[in-house]
Amino acid sequence: MPRETLTRGQIVRAAVELLDSDGIEGLSMRQLGGRLGSAATSVYWHVQSKENLVVLACDAVWEEIDLPDLDGTDWRGAATTMAKGMYAMILGHPWLVPAMSTHLVYGPGKARHDDHLLGVFETAGFTARDADQATKVVFTFVLGTAVGAASEAAWKARLSRGGGDETERLQETITRMTEVAMRFPRLRAQSEGWSADDQGATAEHDLDFGLQTILDGLEAQLDARG
Repeated sequence: MPRETLTRGQIVRAAVELLDSDGIEGLSMRQLGGRLGSAATSVYWHVQSKENLVVLACDAVWEEIDLPDLDGTDWRGAATTMAKGMYAMILGHPWLVPAMSTHLVYGPGKARHDDHLLGVFETAGFTARDADQATKVVFTFVLGTAVGAASEAAWKARLSRGGGDETERLQETITRMTEVAMRFPRLRAQSEGWSADDQGATAEHDLDFGLQTILDGLEAQLDARG
């Protein structure tokens, strides 16, 4: 594909697909050009550098989060919808958090999300300063919860790539984890009856429980201020 036919949007979408499949380490301009049927030099012409392309890809995936109607949804419901959208987006793109730890990401995609989340809390009655603090609390919690779930998915994927029976290897890992936990009374009680099938439900429960706790606290602040 000649340089004049390519668009930045096409390149960014292809980069996101490549990052999803191969991670940051697998992203190269030559491989991306191959996907697009174009020379690497043509890709560079549109995005300047690989570093800039990573930033563009990071910003683009924030567009995937649906923004609830602030007039038709109560503020807690809107905040929950956006938090769950962010959680799903991060799990869908496990390369995003590592990329954001080394790149300054702030473009129209993320700004759109951040602006709307501020609007959620301002609609609830928070001052601009308090709305900013509320968004940070929710953002940090969702990010941490998603990173934990994404890390678990990553080590399970690594086990599956190691060869042999994936279920058997996973059970062996669980057994070793349980053996360590059995040395400690509280972890021993917690680990009894634990199985790999419980983890998906546990991750969702952790997200719901944490969000409810945070929003309860924020609502209590509003009530205290009248």
